Amino acid sequence: MIDLRSNLRLKEILSETDRFPIGVELVSTRGTMTQTQTLKTRSFSADLTHSPRVAWVSITDNAGGNPQLAPIALGTPILYAGKEVVIHLTCKDMNRYALESQLWLLASQGFHNILALTGDYPIESFAGRAKPVFDIDSVALLTMMEKMNEGLEVTSGSAKTQTTLDATHFFAGAVASNFKFHENTLLPQYYKLEKKIKSGAKFIINQIGFDSRKGHELLEYLRLRQLDHLPVIGNVYVLSPFVARLFNQMKIPGVILTDELNGICQKQGASPDKGKRFFHEFAAKQLAIYRGLGYRAGYLGGVHSYAAIEEILELEKSFASDDWKLFAREILFSRPGEFFLFEQDKDTGLSRPGEVNREWKKGLPERHTNKNVTLGYHLSKHVHSLMFEKGKGLAPLAEKICQKAKDPGQGPPWMRFIEHLSKSVLFSCQDCGDCSLGETAFLCPESQCAKNQRNGPCGGTRDGKCEVFDYECIWARAYDRMKYEGKSEQLLDHAPVIQNQGLRGTSSWANFWLGKDHASKKSAAKSS
Repeated sequence: MIDLRSNLRLKEILSETDRFPIGVELVSTRGTMTQTQTLKTRSFSADLTHSPRVAWVSITDNAGGNPQLAPIALGTPILYAGKEVVIHLTCKDMNRYALESQLWLLASQGFHNILALTGDYPIESFAGRAKPVFDIDSVALLTMMEKMNEGLEVTSGSAKTQTTLDATHFFAGAVASNFKFHENTLLPQYYKLEKKIKSGAKFIINQIGFDSRKGHELLEYLRLRQLDHLPVIGNVYVLSPFVARLFNQMKIPGVILTDELNGICQKQGASPDKGKRFFHEFAAKQLAIYRGLGYRAGYLGGVHSYAAIEEILELEKSFASDDWKLFAREILFSRPGEFFLFEQDKDTGLSRPGEVNREWKKGLPERHTNKNVTLGYHLSKHVHSLMFEKGKGLAPLAEKICQKAKDPGQGPPWMRFIEHLSKSVLFSCQDCGDCSLGETAFLCPESQCAKNQRNGPCGGTRDGKCEVFDYECIWARAYDRMKYEGKSEQLLDHAPVIQNQGLRGTSSWANFWLGKDHASKKSAAKSS
């Protein structure tokens, strides 16, 4: 019988530096546990459960935006057989209430290892496309779990009684999207990773990618920021000609595979074994690279048979200890003009430790920068500093005016009219009542971000474009605006933000001046 309160062996596994444990991704299926495809998945999961070579099984949550069997269904027999399980938990399908409820369920059943994800945008399903939720994001979800681990304080009853709930034991992880092409899409991902760590992430797994230099750069960034004490897991997706084509066509949000690598994959796919040996060896080489670079563990995805896993692991085991350096030079599939934060070592092809990109360090604007710095941005900044800094400028006067209004939540009708008109015209305001404009370089996350991301970009952009709509990601634009002023590293100083939906339809101006929204509370805390 396992101890559901202290089953935290993954933390111990990842803290061991003398071995390179392997986790395997188990993709859930659509249908009940008796469905034919699910039975195949259950058979695969049984092999993983009883394998001494697999340290943990990681189970997806509606991957790719598809509706699938909840991961707890597949995870329960694995966990109760004594194998560590990582449950993926995404924010696209559930609001914060449902996420909290799900976390209590997971904790009660002994699932403590959680990978916090914002999630993919839903695709076509039953009777069309579902309405996405995205009430909170991965940063806020990590924050919630951290509070639950401390003992969540809740208010109940008409007497507003404060109660502290029993502490949970979540070992939470997060994803790093380190394979972005442009400076203004890569750096915000690193800044968001820092916020994830600050919000409670205890381990990191990188996004799927096929460039050893970018894999090394992630570790160098963490060293630069003195965050290299966290275990980082190297993500290896086992390719096939079909999957390589999908990745190359950017059909999977956030995953990049170059034309050069796709050409190699298609050529190998024409061989008698359809490239099976090549793809297994390619995966083994990636594992060897991650081990050699100093990643704490490896993670295999895209594989559906235990025989394939054994072959990959045997191949990786057969390599000499220094072979990874040769493989690192071989697997350098970046694209012409791609931005790297660190200078390249010409001998290894990897990053030069600690040597930051000279052009970036000088603060020279990238080609995206000037077009995003508009007159409207400068005007918005000026008005914001005049009216929305606690205790400064016109803020004290506006506070008194709102306090005397018939409906303080809306402010005087004339002021509400000006607010609604100006913000609708300038920002396509959605009247959320809990405004983040001052934190997103005056780009509205409600109207201009498909996932309403307030704590940095999701990982799903395609060459700087939103994965859902064909426009530039607001966080790339926000980065450009702040870099132009030499403040790009302050892009996510405001995070974490958890929007109060109870303010929707009220005046965000009045809410700030009367101390009701998140921005006013942070401003007050900063000035005190």
